[in-house]
Amino acid sequence: MSLEIPVRRDTVRRQAEAMLTVLDSLLPGHRDALGRDPVEVLRTWPEVDYREVPPAETGSRCSVAGAYYGSEDPPLLTVADATSPGRRAFTALHELGHHLQQSDPDLAETVDLHEAAADQFEDAACDAFAADVILSEELVTRHLPAGTPTADNVVALRRGSTASRAAVCVRAAQHLSSPGHVLLLDAEGTVQFAASHLMPRPGRGSDQSSAEVIRHALGNPTGQGRSRGRTRLLYRNGIQGDELYAQAAPMDGYLLVVAVTDHAPWETGFTLPIAQNGPAAAWRICVRPECGEEFRTFEGPCARCGNHTCTKCGRCACAPAVKERDCTRCGLRLPARLFDGAANRCRDCS
Repeated sequence: MSLEIPVRRDTVRRQAEAMLTVLDSLLPGHRDALGRDPVEVLRTWPEVDYREVPPAETGSRCSVAGAYYGSEDPPLLTVADATSPGRRAFTALHELGHHLQQSDPDLAETVDLHEAAADQFEDAACDAFAADVILSEELVTRHLPAGTPTADNVVALRRGSTASRAAVCVRAAQHLSSPGHVLLLDAEGTVQFAASHLMPRPGRGSDQSSAEVIRHALGNPTGQGRSRGRTRLLYRNGIQGDELYAQAAPMDGYLLVVAVTDHAPWETGFTLPIAQNGPAAAWRICVRPECGEEFRTFEGPCARCGNHTCTKCGRCACAPAVKERDCTRCGLRLPARLFDGAANRCRDCS
C-alpha cells in the first residue's frame, strides 16, 4: 500500500469556499444554525437522510467516523453514535461536504481534476469545510498566530470555543507555515484525527506510541503529558516518515501534537530545516532459512503466508510456484527446468 498523496492547501481552501457558496444556495440563511447544531439541521433537511450508526458501520475511507452513500435515495449520511456531540457535529458536516462535492457538477469536476489524489483532495476539502462552518475566522485569529501555532495555542483555541477537537486540528493545520501535521492521539498513542499540510497524513487508528516525542509525553505524568523534540511518525507497513520538530500538550484527556519540518515556534533560537532523506521502510528478516538476510521494503505482507517478500532472494514463506533445485557449483537455487535430467549442476555450470 502506498502513502497518501498530499494535496495543496490553497486548492483545498478554494474548494471549501466554493462549498460554502453552494451550501448557502441550498440552505439559505442556515449557516449559523449549522455551526451551532448541524445534526438538528440535517435531520430535518429532506435532501439527505442523516443517521447515527454503530462505529463498525461507518467504514474507514474518511478521516472521521462517518460515511456518505450518494447512491441512496435520498443520499445517506452516517455518523458513529459512540462519539461526543462535538465530534458528531464535525463528522456530520464532513459528510455533508461529501454530499456537496458529489452532487454539485462544478465541485465534482474540481475533485476529478486531482486524478490519483482525488479521494485525498475531497476528504481534505470536507475537513476544511466543516471547520469553517464551526469555527469563525475571528475566533481563530484571536487564539492562533499567523504562522505555525504551538500546541498550547491549539489547546487555547479548543478551550475558547465549543468546536470539536477535530475542527480545532483542521484550523490549526491551516496555519502551518511549513510542511507538517496537527495530530490528536488517545492515551495509547493511537491517532484519532490528523490534519496535514504538504505531507502524507498519518492514518486514523495508526499507532504512533513509538515516536520519540509522543512516547515521552505519554510516559511523562510529572510533565503533564508535555514533550518536545525531533521525531518520526509511522505510516503503513512500518514506514517511517521524515524527521520533524514536534511538540505535545494534553487536551481534554487526549494528546495534541504539532509537528513541522522547520520554523517550529517552540524551538529556541534559529532552526534550520531538518535534512530530509525521505520515508524509510522498516527492517525485516527473511524467513527463508537458506537466506535469512535483513532487508527493507515498503510493500505489505503476502496475503497468503503473512510474511514480507525478501528483496534479496525474492521469496516470502510460500512454497515456490515451480520446482526448484540447488546447483552444487554456483550455489544458486534455480527452477528445475534449468537442469538436465538428474544433473546436480545447472546448465550454465555444466
